[in-house]
Amino acid sequence: MREDTTITKVYPFNELTDEAKQAVLCELASVNVDYEWWDSEYEDAKNVLLKLTEFDLDRNRHCKGEFIENAKDTAQKIIEDHGDMCGTFQTAKGYLEDRRKLVEKYSGGINTQIVAEDNEYEFDNDCEELDADFLRSILEDYSIMLQKQYEYLASEEAIVETIEANKYEFTEDGKLYS
Repeated sequence: MREDTTITKVYPFNELTDEAKQAVLCELASVNVDYEWWDSEYEDAKNVLLKLTEFDLDRNRHCKGEFIENAKDTAQKIIEDHGDMCGTFQTAKGYLEDRRKLVEKYSGGINTQIVAEDNEYEFDNDCEELDADFLRSILEDYSIMLQKQYEYLASEEAIVETIEANKYEFTEDGKLYS
């Protein structure tokens, strides 16, 4: 019987040569996006009563979805949950202001919460159009958020953070040691 022992030197990422680091970054380019990385954005949308159904980040970047309840509830939930620096917050704030003005216009100035009966049909049509515009705008906001999230996760910075957080080790030439 013969026994053979091989010793392999392994290195953390920061101890690799620049050439080996580049090889690692190429090899692990999809480490952060090779799973359902979008789940957090979908969950965030769900928390504000918006159901995202699909998205695409190619040339045709878009996002599709629908309100879980209604536009007004989604806008109010966004105002409660998202910070005022977020694009969704600004979109929701603008929608709620436009909706308030619409109700005021059709209420006849008597009670700004009650639409006059003779204006109900026009109000409903204008409100549907406003809601549809809000949905398009909020889906565009989520499309932008998904794009930014993907770009960050695919960046060298995020890849290095993942490598270091998981304490990956490499051979001298940059091959992942397992």
